[in-house]
Amino acid sequence: MKKIVSVLLIALFAMLAVMGCSSRSADKAAVSSASANMSEQEISKEAANPKTEKNVGTVQESNEKKVLVIYFSATGTTKRIAERIASVTGADLCEIVPRERYRDADLNYNDKSSRTTREQNDPSVRPEFEDIGIDVEHDYETVFLGYPIWWGEEPRIMDTFVESYRFEGKTIIPFCTSGGSGIEKSRDNLAEKAGSGTWLPGSRFGAGASDDELVKWIGKLGIG
Repeated sequence: MKKIVSVLLIALFAMLAVMGCSSRSADKAAVSSASANMSEQEISKEAANPKTEKNVGTVQESNEKKVLVIYFSATGTTKRIAERIASVTGADLCEIVPRERYRDADLNYNDKSSRTTREQNDPSVRPEFEDIGIDVEHDYETVFLGYPIWWGEEPRIMDTFVESYRFEGKTIIPFCTSGGSGIEKSRDNLAEKAGSGTWLPGSRFGAGASDDELVKWIGKLGIG
């Protein structure tokens, strides 16, 4: 009788052990199934709403204000000043190139029949210039405008230039090179012919203008 009882007890414990293992396996399967379902849902959400990465430092402001230094130079003096202004301000640099270049004989102010003498004596003359290759009207808000002084005034090609563009909303900063004549008359002439833009007083520079002189002038303008 004792042996029978012992056998029954052993059988009962074995059944309980098997049932416990089955329950734990079912629980693990349920947890594993739930985790898989949650992962699938998260993946679906991420696919439907992908994260956007921000490329910090690669976006440039579309309303960046650009500065241009544009000049006419027959002998190279104004060119040297223009290049130094562009270097200090970080501005774009562009040259106004006459369609018919000026030769040395054309620049002889002692010759009453020279080309420049005839042009300066005729306010209606408008020498043509080559395509400058930039959009002055839309790409720039500040324009440095450089030229030499001829016979006390701006060269007639500068009249051609300012009459060829619209300067609304722009600040125009004239600068000239000469041996002694001031900028006032040429500046007023150009502002009148342009008919638009905010024209600052500008400045005259000699051929030997120093970098320090240019830097101080530009510093007062608050540019660069």
